[in-house]
Amino acid sequence: MGPIGVAKHLVPFMPSHPVVPCGGDDPLGPIAAAPWGSASILPITYMYIKTMGSEGLKKGTAVAVLNANYMAARLKEAYPLLYTAPNGRNAHEFILNINPLKTKTGISEKDIAKRLMDFGFHAPTMSWPAVGTLMVEPTESEYKAEMDRYIEALVTIREEIRQVEDGEMPADNNPLVNSPHALTKICQEEWDHPYSREQAAFPLPWVKAAKFWPSARVNDEFGDRNLVCSCPPMESYEDVKIEIEAPTERIKQKA
Repeated sequence: MGPIGVAKHLVPFMPSHPVVPCGGDDPLGPIAAAPWGSASILPITYMYIKTMGSEGLKKGTAVAVLNANYMAARLKEAYPLLYTAPNGRNAHEFILNINPLKTKTGISEKDIAKRLMDFGFHAPTMSWPAVGTLMVEPTESEYKAEMDRYIEALVTIREEIRQVEDGEMPADNNPLVNSPHALTKICQEEWDHPYSREQAAFPLPWVKAAKFWPSARVNDEFGDRNLVCSCPPMESYEDVKIEIEAPTERIKQKA
């Protein structure tokens, strides 16, 4: 909810809506069913505030800041941090700058995001608010053991990048650029990679306890620019006949 700000030269292209008059003089068309955002966001926020209360909100905020700074402190030796305060601290989130690594090795923030899937993790926010970065926001809900696993995964990935830096792994054939490793890929008879299947699928021992098998790598940019719908076309519903029997008729028949 709330206003969306754009630069002046983008005002004519603000999205329109088929029902609610809005948008610029040369709009791109609608991008959402709700032109001003989803109203369900407000009740969720309201209930969270009411449930936590004044003291709960204060503690939750403190824990969120503590969690972010704990993770940042443990990762700063592996990855350069971006936009830290003069004292080296962060607020409730921190940003890993992947650009220096990308310049040296060609490994991008996208490759790290895909490799995290092999560890069973969803990637953090990618390339926002700065291009070539990963923004980690553990929030107040994550417990220490889970944060430690995430840290261990990112440190392991950094060591794999270091192998590319040192020439131990080729830049075009390593666990990152080939990630994520789907089950079908691991089970293939031929394996033409300079690392083992175990490193590909089970990079750390605890991954074996509850392995999440990702699908093959998808083209993110293509998916963002091309709507792909797996739903059947509307024409397929034309011949479907649904017979609805009134509850009162069923009751009479049973009686």
